[in-house]
Amino acid sequence: MAQSQFNRLLAESISSLKSPSFTSKLMALIASIQSYDSAVILGLRTGKHPIYLYDSIENNRHLLFERYLTAAFQDDPFYKMLTVDEQQGVFSLKDASKHDMDYQIYCTQFYRQTGWKDELSILIEIEPDRWVVIYLGYTERDNTFSPYNVEQLHSHFAIIQSLCQQHWRDTEFLLAEPLFHPESYSLQRREMVEESLHSFGHGVLSNREKQIARLIVQGLDSKEIAQQLNIKEGTVKNHRKRIYAQLRVTSLSELFQVFLNHLITR
Repeated sequence: MAQSQFNRLLAESISSLKSPSFTSKLMALIASIQSYDSAVILGLRTGKHPIYLYDSIENNRHLLFERYLTAAFQDDPFYKMLTVDEQQGVFSLKDASKHDMDYQIYCTQFYRQTGWKDELSILIEIEPDRWVVIYLGYTERDNTFSPYNVEQLHSHFAIIQSLCQQHWRDTEFLLAEPLFHPESYSLQRREMVEESLHSFGHGVLSNREKQIARLIVQGLDSKEIAQQLNIKEGTVKNHRKRIYAQLRVTSLSELFQVFLNHLITR
């Protein structure tokens, strides 16, 4: 990596602080230090659902939104390192998994399906109860992250940490960049919304729960849902509790966030 290139990318990252283009500039800076095939950035809050901030996944992208962000994240060894042990830094998958007794279950039930062959993570505390996690992945079988790769990123950790803290401190975690081209979005908006409503909760919720979840995110309250489905309001409330539990949310606003995560991939 030429120092002049790194300086240019660093300057672009600094200039983009507090702007929608920050995450793409940050990832370009990181790519100049360490190559990768796919990347994901998530915002974490104590006791809350992860918030999607950025990704460059090309294959099996739906798993991030349909599986990982709804439930599988809780078994992620990197997630455990940050939320349980509150460790910051750069860690390889080997580093994380050797301290996690349940890693093989997570690997078998979810990780192998993503197509990622190796992974490392940059764990950053923004504030005492808020963190950012940057995942870098290789999808080619022969590519792995070596201790040298971890050390290279570690030597730049203070810079990456400072950029993330400056960008996200004292502000809410927000989606990174416009996810649809304005012209194509206007033409396809209705189809995308309808498809997302239909598939929301797939693999996690029962058919009845998916039906009720679709109505909730469209703005209907429990009484209106009961009338529309011709069932008791108490039954709707019981389903609603299970929907919240299954999707690991505690409020309507968090449910909307999960649906937004799902919608933006369509």
